[in-house]
Amino acid sequence: MQAHTGRLSSPSLSGYPVTRPYSTSQTTVDSNEVKTFRALARKWWDEQGAYAPLHSMNDLRVPFIRDNLLKTVADHQPGKPLSGMKILDVGCGGGLLTEPLGRLGASVIGIDPVDENIKTAQHHKSFDPVLAKRIEYRACSLEEIVEETVETFDAIVASEVVEHVVDLETFIQCCCRVLKPGGSLFITTINKTQLSYALGIIFAEQIAGLVPKGTHTWEKFVSPEKLESILESNGLSVQTVTGMLYNPFSGFWHWSENTSLNYAAHAVKSKVEEPPAPAEPVLNEETEELRANVSANPGVHEELKK
Repeated sequence: MQAHTGRLSSPSLSGYPVTRPYSTSQTTVDSNEVKTFRALARKWWDEQGAYAPLHSMNDLRVPFIRDNLLKTVADHQPGKPLSGMKILDVGCGGGLLTEPLGRLGASVIGIDPVDENIKTAQHHKSFDPVLAKRIEYRACSLEEIVEETVETFDAIVASEVVEHVVDLETFIQCCCRVLKPGGSLFITTINKTQLSYALGIIFAEQIAGLVPKGTHTWEKFVSPEKLESILESNGLSVQTVTGMLYNPFSGFWHWSENTSLNYAAHAVKSKVEEPPAPAEPVLNEETEELRANVSANPGVHEELKK
């Protein structure tokens, strides 16, 4: 992608600006990945098609997000447990995860660098009037909205995204900047193991055709240990890392202690720390000498009082 600057206008949820300046001189988006997903943009809502595993994954990831967010609130509205929460769905694709989060009551912004994905998401959202006021979509990358949304979101979701970005460190830094203190970051991704190469690339893409060829690049896969290290170094405290296993025969996912293939992580941004107590004044040699003289000569102490 070429670097450019300009202004983007879009519909706005309450509290979000309608226009924004942006710059993509530094991007975490891989232009080759954009081409791959552009070709599949019309297939997002085919539950038996290329994205069938992502439809099925909602059975795990939606409750995972919901339940961890509900731990942070005292009470919630029946039927709309995430009401009042602002969520950013990064790399939202056609809105497969954005929509169920909106139906849970959250105000959700879904962003994706592929214009065609956003068009698909907008079109599908139009079938449900309830989502009109809860969901906003934007065709952009995460770093393009950082400046306007610093500490805006209660939660960020990056599901099946980090294995596609160019610069993971920068991506996590951007996530941290737009999260409120105490906010949650949810990630699902693929571990970088020999097993993930054999099953995720060779079997899933080249043999069984579970996902289109070229969808994943094994070198971009990230281990839970490396991800946790990056998260912690950017002020995010990892709460949970748990494995996810997909059964290609049943088409269902289930939780597992094994993280060698897919896994989910939940991290929380550190809250604002109390300012450190003022340091004790450093006494120079003359002050120390005066104090010693006063202690040794009570008469001097009486003189100083006058």
